[in-house]
Formats: sequence, C-alpha cells, structure tokens
Amino acid sequence: MRTPFTHLGRLLLASIACVLGAAALTFVVDPLQLFRPARFAAFYSDDTRVQNAGLIRSQSFDTAFMGTSLAIHFRQSDIDRALGIRSLKLAMTGSNSRQQSFVLEQAIARGARRVIWEMDDFIFVDAADIEADPYLSVDLYRRTAKGVASYLFSAAMAKESLFAIVRSIPPLRQPLTRATPFLPVRFALSDVDDIYALPRDFDVARSYNAEKSLASFAYITDPVRSRFLGEGYDYDVMVRHFERDAVGLITRHPDVTFDIYLPPYSILQFVAMRDASPETLKIVTDLTAHIAERLTQLRNVRLHDFRAIKEVTHDLGNYGDVIHHSPVVDAKVLQWLASGEYRVDPKAPTASLDKLKAQVEAYRVNQP
Repeated sequence: MRTPFTHLGRLLLASIACVLGAAALTFVVDPLQLFRPARFAAFYSDDTRVQNAGLIRSQSFDTAFMGTSLAIHFRQSDIDRALGIRSLKLAMTGSNSRQQSFVLEQAIARGARRVIWEMDDFIFVDAADIEADPYLSVDLYRRTAKGVASYLFSAAMAKESLFAIVRSIPPLRQPLTRATPFLPVRFALSDVDDIYALPRDFDVARSYNAEKSLASFAYITDPVRSRFLGEGYDYDVMVRHFERDAVGLITRHPDVTFDIYLPPYSILQFVAMRDASPETLKIVTDLTAHIAERLTQLRNVRLHDFRAIKEVTHDLGNYGDVIHHSPVVDAKVLQWLASGEYRVDPKAPTASLDKLKAQVEAYRVNQP
C-alpha cells in the first residue's frame, strides 16, 4: 500500500519536472532573444524596459537611440534612412537618467559607437538607485544567475514560448500572427520596427491638434493641479544626476559620439511654468544653461537645441498635449539632426536658451 508520503513524493517530483520543463522550453525558444537570435519567427514586446535587454543582445547596430515618450514613436527604419546609420531604438516611456544611462552602457558594451539621446529636464529628477530599481531588472541585462533564473523560471515567459511554438506551425502561422495583437500575449509585434511605433495609418490630426494642446494647458495650470508642475524639480539634485548619469557616461566612453538633443516642447509647456510655477521655470532654465555649458565642452558631444524653433513649437497643431509632438515633428527632428542646423555653438552655449526665454516672456495664450 502506498503511503501518503509516496504520493507527496510523486507530486513533488512531477512539480519539479514541470518547472524544469517550462524552464527548458523558455531556454530553447528564448522569446526575449536573450541568448541567441530567434529560432522561430521573432516577435517583440512593447514592454521596452524588458525588451531592450533582448534587443541589445540579438540585434545588429552601430547607434543607440535613447529617450523618453518624446522619442518612443520613432521607427528605426526612419532613423537609419535619415542619418545613414544602423540604429537600435531603446527609448523608454517615463524613464529617468539612471535607467537610460544604464541601458546605454549595455548598448555601448555591445558595440554602439554613436548615441542619439533625447534629453529632457524631467529625466534628472530623483529616482531609485539602479540596483534597487523595481521597474528595470539590471540582472536581466547583465545576465547574472539571478537574472537568467528569473527569466527561465517565469511562467509568463513559458507561456510566450509555448505560443511561439504553436504560432510557428505552418497552418496556424498566418491566422495566429494576425490575431496576436488581440491575444493575451506580450510578444505580439512581428517587426522590430513596430516597437512602440504608431500604426502607419494612424490619424495624426485627430490626436495632435491645437484643441488638445490648449486643453492640456488649461488642465495643468488649473490652481488645483498647478503645484504638480514643479513636482520633483530640485536644481541641486538634478545637476548631480546629470553629472553622474550623462557626463559620467560620456566621459567613460571618449570613443563614442553622442548626439544629444533637447526636444521641441510646445511653447505652452514653458508658458505654463511661467504663469503657474515660475520657480520651476527658473530651475529648468538654470539646468539647461548648466547642461549646455557642460556638454559643449566635451569633445565627443554634439548638442542640438530644438526648443526655440518658433514655426514648430508655436504651432499647437503639432502637439497632443503641451509636450508630446506628432510624427510630423519626429521627421523634422531627424532632418535637423542630419543637417546639424540647430547644433549649439560651444562659443555661445546659451544662445538658443536666451531666444527661448524671450519667446516665453512674450507669448500670450489665446484660449478659445
């Protein structure tokens, strides 16, 4: 007669076998492409903080493209075509300078010889130390034992691996590929070019227009909410993070060229600070002056400032709120980077900032 311990032992062995089987499945399929390029048809996720770890390992590139949500909708193919490079887009929505610097360090270690970096002031607010960051797994990027184990023994990754195998069966390939965006799977994009990119048939005018920009301005300057304009803005803290995360990375890699650009916010972003939080505007302008003066003295940096291009930043139809610009402006950004038209002159590092200050002072909001 079998004792309860016999049944318990079998259950335990069966559980161990299932767990090891799932880990083996994830290792073989490797949906993140952390160990090797895809053996099955490759699919990608919009969870960029995770996906970037696999992209850095599996893709061929000479240039890393970094930024926040202001740089997230660029397509790699457009970047490559405009600048004559082979890029890897690593932009992460809501990312801070610690996260960006860490990910760029990994990309440089894998061969990036140029970095294009969209750098906005908010990335330098205080944040968790990268080793304790709950949103970005440094162990996954470094492929430590802890990181590899968390990947291989993840039930979510096992599910993705199983679906990848099913999706590779010839009769199921086309229907499942078409259905993937609507299924509860994370790796739904069949083209790396589509990671966090807007659909090619996206209705730009509906999402980016003056009505939305003005509504956003009214929302953030409402006295009930205006205090949030300055949340996290501390000049000394932001300078310290800039020096550590940006200048530190740049000086550690003198053989890497850094094209850093200050993105074309709408004029309403600065006017909102002027009207509702002038102390925040002063922090932003003082920080910009420090950034411009420091970066223009580094030999491997080209700094571009797009914030005072009046024909773009004053055209509120280019924006979906006071910050985020449309794909039309994305294309202009690439043109400006290629031409160097708005590169900051090291002999006059604050010239474009002075122009922006004058525009902000003179601007008057015409509410409907």
